[in-house]
Amino acid sequence: MRFITALLTALLAATLVACSSSGPVARPSRIVYPELSAEQSSDIAFHALGLVGTPYRYGGNTPEGGFDCSGLIGYVYRARAGLVPPRTVAELGGFGTPVTAGELRTGDLVIFGSGRPFHAGIYVGEGRFVHAPSTGGEVRMDRLASTYWSRLAVDYRRP
Repeated sequence: MRFITALLTALLAATLVACSSSGPVARPSRIVYPELSAEQSSDIAFHALGLVGTPYRYGGNTPEGGFDCSGLIGYVYRARAGLVPPRTVAELGGFGTPVTAGELRTGDLVIFGSGRPFHAGIYVGEGRFVHAPSTGGEVRMDRLASTYWSRLAVDYRRP
């Protein structure tokens, strides 16, 4: 019995020493995603268009349960490109690479808000994007040039 007690004490001491080590701490690195092909970008846009009419639901991330804006983006990108984007709009603001309005292509993200982003959608071409707008609404397509959206600061991101 003394042997077992001594062994457990030694293991506990070794564990505590290892946990309190002042050596380098591994920090998660920024995830690097492969660039999407033109085909994947088109698939993303078509899939997003197919979800128009799905009910909005805060925190939602499936067609059956409804979508919020970041849940819609996550669902489409996982289904069509095998990518798992960040879950919040604030994190989506740093996802992928920034592109200019002139470089925008289908499948890119549109991120609204200066400073801390508050809304996001998927660009589907010809100045339009698909998004899950708000409580009581449903996934819909809007124009970036519309009165409401054109007044807001917008960033474009290419995963």
